[in-house]
This record gives sequence, C-alpha cells and structure tokens, in this order.
Amino acid sequence: MTTLNPAQMDEIAARHPAVFHRSFWQRFRVAIIAGGFVLYALYCWWFFAIGHVLGTANWNIAGTYLADWVSYEVRPEVTIDPDGAMKLTYPRFSPLGPNAEPDWVEIERGTMTRTTPSAGAATDTAQKPASMGFMGTGGTIGGSATAANAMATATTREEEVVKRAKITLNSSTSVEVVPERVTVQHSGETLLVEIAGSDMTVEGVLPAWATQKAPGEKITLSFGVAGWGEIEADDISIRKRFFGWANFLFDTNSPFHGKPLSEVFSLVTSGERIDPKQSNLSLAWDNILYNAEWQHLDVWTKLLQTIVMAFVGTLFAMLLAFPLAFLAARNITRSWISNQVTKRLFDFLRSVDMLIWALFFTRAFGPGPLAGMSAIFFTDTGTLGKLYSEALENIDDKQREGVKSVGAAPAAVQRFGVLPQVMPLFASQALYFWESNTRSATIIGAVGAGGIGLKLWEAMRTNSDWENVAYMVLLILIVVFVFDGISNALRSRLMGKPAH
Repeated sequence: MTTLNPAQMDEIAARHPAVFHRSFWQRFRVAIIAGGFVLYALYCWWFFAIGHVLGTANWNIAGTYLADWVSYEVRPEVTIDPDGAMKLTYPRFSPLGPNAEPDWVEIERGTMTRTTPSAGAATDTAQKPASMGFMGTGGTIGGSATAANAMATATTREEEVVKRAKITLNSSTSVEVVPERVTVQHSGETLLVEIAGSDMTVEGVLPAWATQKAPGEKITLSFGVAGWGEIEADDISIRKRFFGWANFLFDTNSPFHGKPLSEVFSLVTSGERIDPKQSNLSLAWDNILYNAEWQHLDVWTKLLQTIVMAFVGTLFAMLLAFPLAFLAARNITRSWISNQVTKRLFDFLRSVDMLIWALFFTRAFGPGPLAGMSAIFFTDTGTLGKLYSEALENIDDKQREGVKSVGAAPAAVQRFGVLPQVMPLFASQALYFWESNTRSATIIGAVGAGGIGLKLWEAMRTNSDWENVAYMVLLILIVVFVFDGISNALRSRLMGKPAH
C-alpha cells in the first residue's frame, strides 16, 4: 500500500478540485434532515393538539378497560331504606349466579318491625280528594280523615333485614356498612361516612383513594387492582375484581357451574346421569357450546364465516383478475383501448375502499357474509389485476419468443412462455391477500358484513363485556398466526425456497 505525503495530496487536490470539493448538501444534509424531522414533529404536535389530548385523557378509564380484558367484577350492592332496613343484592347476571353467598361478604341478619301502608289505603288516599268546607276548613278535616284511614289500614310486621354487612376485597381493604355509618379501610387508612337519611357526612379529611366533587355528593373509592366502589346515602356499591374469565366453560345455569375440574371430570366419566335423556359428557359439551355468557358456538361459527368470507372473496378475485390482467398488459394484448379500459376498471375497483364496498353491499344484500365476500371480491379484483398486469409487463420476452419460434399456437406461447415466469408470483400475491383479508374481514364485519367482526362490535358496544372482546381478539390472532404460517410455507414452496 502506497502512502501519500501531504505535499502529494495537495498536488492531487490542485489538479482535481471537483473530487475533493463537497457541496452544500453533502456537508449539511444530516443536519437538514434532522431539522426537517424535528419541525415536522412540532407541526404534528400543534396541528393535532397532542399535548391537549394527552392532558385531558381519562387514563383511569383506559386502565379499567384494559383490566377488564383479563378480569371480571363481582358487584355486591347494599341499599338502605328510609326506616334503616338494609338489603344486600347482586346484579341479575352476576358471575356468582343466583343465591350468591361468597365467603368474602359477611352478613349479620336480624328482625325489624316495619310498617307499610296497604294497597287499599294507598288507592283510597289517591282517589279521594279533600273536600273544601266553609272558609277552607273542610279541606283540613277531609285530609285528616284520609290520613287517619291510611294509618288504620297500614300493615305492621316483623321482617328479616340485614343489620350489618362487611365486604372484604383483600387483606388491607374492607367496607363495613351499618344503617347509620360506612367504614372503609384501605392501605392502613380509615374513612368514616355518617349517614342520616339522605345526608352524608365525612369525618375528617378524605384519603387520596377517595374522591367527592362536593360535600354530600357521591364518594368514589379506588382500590387499585382490588376493585373500586361508590358510596351514596341510600346505596353503597362495591366492585371486587378477580383475575381470569368467569364461567368460561359453564354458565350459572349449568349443573356443572362452580364445580372444580376434578369433580366435573368424575361426573363426565363415571357419575350418574344428571339428565336421563343424555350422557353427562354430551350434557357438558352442550353446556359449553351454548354457554349464555360466552356463546362459544356462535363465536366459533362467526369466526368460520370470517375465514370462508376471506377465502371465497380472494379466490373469486384471483380468478377474475387473472384473465383481465392479460388484457391490461401492453406486451400481451396489443390494443390500446383494451389496455386502458381494463386498467381503468382496476383503478375504479381498488380506489373505493373495502369498507365502503361493504356498506354498499350490506344495503344491497342485507347483513351477512355475502356482502363481505362481495366487498373483498371487488376490492381485490382491482388490486390483484393491477399487480398481475404489471408482473406480465415485466416478463422476459426471450422465453416467449423462443416458444413462438418453434411454431407454437398463441395459447401455447402464453402457456409455456409466459405462465412459468409469473405463476409463482401470482400465487404468492394471492396467498398474501388471503392472509390479509382474514384480518380485513373482521373490520368489514363490524358494519354488518357478517363474520366475527359484527360479534366483536356488539361486545364492545355494551361497554362491559371486554373479557368477551379479549376472547374474540385472541381467536382472531390465532387464526392470523396459523394462516400466516400456512401462507409462508406455500409461498416458499412455490418460489422454490426452503420454508423458515
């Protein structure tokens, strides 16, 4: 290797100044690109008001939604009547089923004398207006008589009520309710709320985990992953969170609900028949398929509709785009009119988004998979036709000329001179679109085009079935992963490469 001294380098630079002279762009292009990127980022931050959006976002609700994907809530509710009688209830569709008595809820019951007006007294009071006497005194006398009549027909009885209820969320969090007081303990702090009729009074200062917009209004309690709650004068509602998916196999109506898997297995294999008309195995399978909370059979059916919808739509698009691509390719069809008409047809079909086509066909055919298949078929015909025609225009004409030179017919020229060059590419693109349309079919299903997309949208609209949303999203991911693997393997074999 020859080493140049400084004098020699100066001599070369003097003879060839253009080689060593760096332009303005070469010297400052890194700084210009970095500055342009920073300016564009600042513009986006201002134009989309990203700072304001982040500042006003309700992150607590977002965190609750994410938690609902992998957990569920049990919601005991304590109501306090004006006479001090308490009642503990659960929602109609509680994960615990009817007659729930969880061990984390302690209840002390007792008897209470309650006075309630009879139906007849209430009707008489409503239908008999007070008569107006001389100087207005008759109205007072009539009203007193009516009130006395109502008191005379009132019913007094001993009734069993809840005297005290204690709900334990975890080792450091509990809520105790008696008619005149609510005591909340969380993370070593205690909140006391005195209740007198419709009034609430907080003793001391609210802890950081309790919020109240104004004195006397509802108090919201936040217990982190353990759950949350709300306190009102006549209603104390607690949400205890459990990780997992409740009643995933058997709903609350199933005879297998609440039983451990070992007991279910024993009943299925060797237990006495629960239903004389069918075996326990058949009964358990039916209970899983027709689970009212998770609707497994309906979800799986809708998922199969999505797969079929994507496959059929892509298949028909490929079959139609294949011959049309030969008309659009300029080196195959020597007709300017045929080329332009076919290419403009491709432009029209792919310029309208698949979602718009889905809305159109849903109006035309009604909700269902036919609308989804038609939307995929129209959009992919345009896209595949464009890709196929461009692939045909880029083939090597030497192979086609070689086949033509032996006197082969035009159809044979296309069969042996063109198709061997493009068929692996055509099949690879069709497989990719089939895989992609499996995801797209989920989106267009949400607008009524059938499949699991509509089911997913219905679950999201309830704003409470996020665990069902997570279940369907997981199924879609599994299908996409499987189809991606199949598509990659088939493409590799078509292209003559080993699958990875």
